[in-house]
Amino acid sequence: MKKIIFLLIGVFSLAINAQQQNIKTGDEFYQNPIFRGDYPDPSIIRDGEDYYIVHSSFNYYPGLLIWTSKDLVNWKPVTHALQKSVGSVWAPDLVKYNNKFYIYFPANETNYVVWADNINGPWSDPVDLKIGNIDPGHFTDEKGNRYLYFSNGDYVPLSKDGLSVSGTGKHVYDGWKIPVEWSIECFCMEGPKVLKQGNYYYLTVAEGGTAGPATSHMVISARSKSPLGPWENSPYNPILRTNDSSEKWWSKGHATLIDDVNGKWWMVFHGYENGYYNMGRQTLLQPVEWTNDGWFKSPENIKTEQPIKKPAGKTLKTNFTLSDTFSGTELEPQWQFFDHYDAERFKVTKDGIQIKAKGKNIGESSPLLCTPSDHSYTAEVEAEIEGNATAGLILFYDNKLYTGIAADKDNVLAILRSWQFPTQKGVNKAHLFLRLEKKEQLVNMFYSIDGKVWIKIENSAEVSSFNHNVLSGFMSLRLGLSSVGEGKVTFKNFIYKATN
Repeated sequence: MKKIIFLLIGVFSLAINAQQQNIKTGDEFYQNPIFRGDYPDPSIIRDGEDYYIVHSSFNYYPGLLIWTSKDLVNWKPVTHALQKSVGSVWAPDLVKYNNKFYIYFPANETNYVVWADNINGPWSDPVDLKIGNIDPGHFTDEKGNRYLYFSNGDYVPLSKDGLSVSGTGKHVYDGWKIPVEWSIECFCMEGPKVLKQGNYYYLTVAEGGTAGPATSHMVISARSKSPLGPWENSPYNPILRTNDSSEKWWSKGHATLIDDVNGKWWMVFHGYENGYYNMGRQTLLQPVEWTNDGWFKSPENIKTEQPIKKPAGKTLKTNFTLSDTFSGTELEPQWQFFDHYDAERFKVTKDGIQIKAKGKNIGESSPLLCTPSDHSYTAEVEAEIEGNATAGLILFYDNKLYTGIAADKDNVLAILRSWQFPTQKGVNKAHLFLRLEKKEQLVNMFYSIDGKVWIKIENSAEVSSFNHNVLSGFMSLRLGLSSVGEGKVTFKNFIYKATN
């Protein structure tokens, strides 16, 4: 079984706080989000003193990047658990069972599982469970029997090894009735997670739709003496919800509960940032408390947008940045190809990353992308063009919508909402530099012959509409590099700087 390791050796020594300048407010407090940028549908476990988290990876490959932390706030990458392209990966569930690790996830109208003896890998190829539905949530009963819950309130039994479905499904939960006067996108129950605490099992789901109105998504809880139901809805529902569009965090939901090393309980969930919908759903963290009658709820004095006292645990320090010289031998973990991964297509050398050109346009080129973490930033890269290739520095939503600046051997090209055209003709340079300056939702574009004197092209873009509420798809605005046509492009000295 072919395994490809993507993490540079140096990266494993770095502790990645997801854009720490926006999280930390001191040694005792943190500021949401804990992952800034598009990190939706978080699934988290604790293994001793170590926490592990994974998110939806959609059409970005390698997928299912696992992170680890000692304090729930500061994180570093472990490995990608998914190498083989199986379609758009949503709402995974990370579990540890009998000293093995599993990730269950839906993709391409079925559900898969990957597994490993060690969280660091190697991870198996995806195993098709050959069952539809979405958002699988793994759980066990007191006898160790294994099951999956799905978004529609059904569960199915699993084999002992967890790698196949062993029986028919049963419907046991209908969710919590949302008041008709509330503004939501849809009922849309999703993200079921089962937790055993004391004498009860607790089922946590999301309702209201993951997008749409700011007040749509919410966290719902129910409990039962059996993981198979019947379920009693919590009197504290919704446990968490955006109540008004004036709040900083919209559509808060898709929560997983986790206890820290001191026995305090927390809720990890996602939400859109007001005014920055195109950054995607960001990962948020806040405490929960248990009531005397055995329910959990959000403390009344806690606000998602305000500083919150940090969980117990060691703090991981880092100087991590998206900047990359591409001077090693392997791809760093922040990079993913869109839609299709081909290890034969690229090579990382001391002179940069060489990417074979592909497709007739950027949408067909499987660009190499990373997740920007700031409202405003600059990005620049050095490019060497060979053959009839076109090099691009782009902001990419999906294969139908993107913007940025590109160059072939003859011209500098502007890309506006996927329309590509020459904007500076007769430049006639196979080696040049490209830059994007994003100021809130405005994007200005530059090129340079020597990397010192920058020339602004006349074309700029406005990208606030590059978001799910406008375009669907649950994607976000990613920053990346494209190699289109025939030939190849060598990129090096990619520099990312926050300018907030």
